[in-house]
Amino acid sequence: MIASHTHRTHRSGWLRASVLGANDGVLSIASLLLGVAAAHTSTAGVLVAGLAGLVGGALSMGAGEFVSVSSQADTERADLELERRALELDFEAEQVELREIYVKRGLAQELATLVSHQLMAHDALGAHARDEIGITEALTARPLQAAAMSMVSFALGGVVPLLAVIFAPEGHSISVVAAVSLAFLAALGGLAARAGGAPIWRGAMRVLVWGAVAMMVTGATGALFGAVA
Repeated sequence: MIASHTHRTHRSGWLRASVLGANDGVLSIASLLLGVAAAHTSTAGVLVAGLAGLVGGALSMGAGEFVSVSSQADTERADLELERRALELDFEAEQVELREIYVKRGLAQELATLVSHQLMAHDALGAHARDEIGITEALTARPLQAAAMSMVSFALGGVVPLLAVIFAPEGHSISVVAAVSLAFLAALGGLAARAGGAPIWRGAMRVLVWGAVAMMVTGATGALFGAVA
């Protein structure tokens, strides 16, 4: 009986963008709200600052992710074009190059020769893209997908601390925002770890610790400047 198991590498592109966006949304907006609230700003002022941060942050996140992943996609296209020209100029040399890659990976010379011949006969550029450059279908750059996932996930994450401010009892907004945001960050880290096949507790603690540090520093900064003002 053949063992059945599921690989998760194909999720890496959208999963990274989603987790980064949601984590940044919760942490950025929560820190912003805590800093503004610590400066003794009214609840209305805190909400306006949070809403502005949510809109600006989501758009910035999407644009930044699009530019970043587009640069990666440009590099991949340039490498593929370089490889395509090399195949046109000296197909046999590229075949030898691919054979040597397989030899270094442990195949016998004869078998590496046979494999390289057959793979290049089927899809020469695809074989070199995968085994020489390291470009695969699962890991290839997708700018629009990454930008959309980052923007939406940032907005969804940022809504959490905003709702906490709205429903927090009078005079307890700081503690409620901090508690709700940290709990959500821990859950998000755990879910991301679970989706990626890593230990849940490690992902949760990693996000929780850094989130707590960021919120404390931002809150302290708001309190300091609020006292000065």
